[in-house]
Amino acid sequence: MKMDHVGGYAGKYLRVDLTAGTLADERWDEANLRKYIGGTGFGAKVIYDEVPPEVTWSDPENRITLASGPLGGTSVSGSGTFSVVTKGALTNSATSTQANGYLGAFMKFAGYDGVIVHGRAKEWKYLYLHDGVAELRDASALVGKDTWETEDLIKAGLGYREHGMSVFGIGPAGENLVKFAAIIGDKGHAAAHNGVGAVLGSKKLKAIAAARGKGSVEVVDRAHLRDLARQNVEMIRADKASMSIYTWGTLEILTHNEKTGTIPVKNYTTNVYEIGKDDLEKYGAQYIRSHFEPQPNPCWACPAHHCHILRIPDGPYAGFVGEEPEYECFAAWGPLTGVTDVAASIVLSNEVDRLGFDTNEAGYVIALALECYQKGLISKKDTDGIELTWGNVPAIRAMLQKMALREGFGDLLAEGVMRAARQIGGDAPNFAVHTMKGGAPRGHDHRSQWWEMFDTSMSDTGTIETARRVDPKMFGLPPLSHNFAAEEIARMIAVARGAMPFEDSLGVCRFNSWFDLPALAEFLQAATGWDFTFDEANRAGLRFANLLRAFNIRHGLTPDIEAPSPRYGSTPVDGPAKGKSIQPEWAKMKDIYYREMGWDPQSGRPLPETLKALGLGDLVLDLWPVSEPVVG
Repeated sequence: MKMDHVGGYAGKYLRVDLTAGTLADERWDEANLRKYIGGTGFGAKVIYDEVPPEVTWSDPENRITLASGPLGGTSVSGSGTFSVVTKGALTNSATSTQANGYLGAFMKFAGYDGVIVHGRAKEWKYLYLHDGVAELRDASALVGKDTWETEDLIKAGLGYREHGMSVFGIGPAGENLVKFAAIIGDKGHAAAHNGVGAVLGSKKLKAIAAARGKGSVEVVDRAHLRDLARQNVEMIRADKASMSIYTWGTLEILTHNEKTGTIPVKNYTTNVYEIGKDDLEKYGAQYIRSHFEPQPNPCWACPAHHCHILRIPDGPYAGFVGEEPEYECFAAWGPLTGVTDVAASIVLSNEVDRLGFDTNEAGYVIALALECYQKGLISKKDTDGIELTWGNVPAIRAMLQKMALREGFGDLLAEGVMRAARQIGGDAPNFAVHTMKGGAPRGHDHRSQWWEMFDTSMSDTGTIETARRVDPKMFGLPPLSHNFAAEEIARMIAVARGAMPFEDSLGVCRFNSWFDLPALAEFLQAATGWDFTFDEANRAGLRFANLLRAFNIRHGLTPDIEAPSPRYGSTPVDGPAKGKSIQPEWAKMKDIYYREMGWDPQSGRPLPETLKALGLGDLVLDLWPVSEPVVG
């Protein structure tokens, strides 16, 4: 097959200068495409090269990239995924976060592998991609609209049906620069972590809309890629854990994790979810799928029975229509905040999506407020008359609205868990669940999962970076002996550190690929024709991880903040992990991790030899000035 560009790629990126109001195509040569792949790798390269340390997250000169990769829009299952990379609002350092749905595929069908956005528009705009053309359009009529309204209004205004266009945008939270605002699209999919929606809001870009169009993605060996994709689905169906996700999405996780003490309950004050057996079972897959009239709402090219639109048929929320929440939504608006009614959790989850929040940070900041109210650190006078008691759904819903609009006490909470706790004062910083870099964790109680607590606290993206589902056999390591094996955890996270960034650079959903680097390398071979191997895939992922690390070091990261907050790293007082504390192991784990990563054990900087081995030798003088000796 003869192509005028590399197989798997649309062939160009779009550079959007909102200050000047200009759009320009940008092409990367094959060597750089192979080195940085797309998605996260592409974004990491852009922000490192173009965002100097003096540029803050809300500065017009900050860059934000939204990009697919060489598998996006192909026959590989779940290939509508895209990655967002920017300097994030919560940590004021690098972030990489992904969303599924259709946008990654539709951008490529419209002729673009991704977009680079910088500057700040004078008036609100949205970006419209179609048939190889890009346009900036007036979004003044969309200001104040929630994410679902924004999506529907753009589609209707341009004359597209539901799945004829993908729209990802920000709600009131992003417009008002809430530090944990997300980018939400395709009726509930979220690029959520580290305030990427606030970055769009700071640029006055309301949404990105890409039409389905008539385009397609040319690959080198279409038949082989299709066969590999089919084999991958068969492998998923043969694996019990993967098949559960394939069939039920994440709906089985909450009831399972309740038994293991790994759901977050009442702001980590306990590991015991006080809920009746019947009410708990209603948070399970069987009840939700049989009771709430689910209608499939799948992502691009995905055969899994994962995403649905629900309708609540009875009770106080009868007639409510919204997306089927993921596990982390149920965790945030169930046990974390003391809610025990599954219908209420569905409503709150959708409220969060429509307003445009990251559900994790929103859940933890509301939980902080609930605990502070319970313990007398704040009163109804502080909360604008809202009675913030555990499980009080109307009160939680009212405070979410105030947060999105930055009104009253909501303005304080809109700063995120760490900053809100410091403003409340007193013992609040001891109650707040977050990393010392400034972001809240995912929706588990990580005190029972040391892997995720350590990974989250060491993260250079504002969220987990090395998923537990990575198969240690790929790296010649045995499985972890238990959840509290400190040295094993630190070593395994470092050794497997390249898997997630590589996968996030391809444009595919991890629920379909599960970090299988040998398989992903073979997919990439079929798409591009490159003789890609497992070793090159792993090295590429480590390159992207070290590039983001180098970015953060240049922007002020120091090892002392690579730690959990007092409550996040506390010792559980009950439940299966009662009495187990990670704190005595922390320094040793960090030392092992730094050394395994090839970083200086004192400063956490990637060593010159590490950078050179990963093809990043041009970064050495940025991190190791000639006047400063290498101390590793």
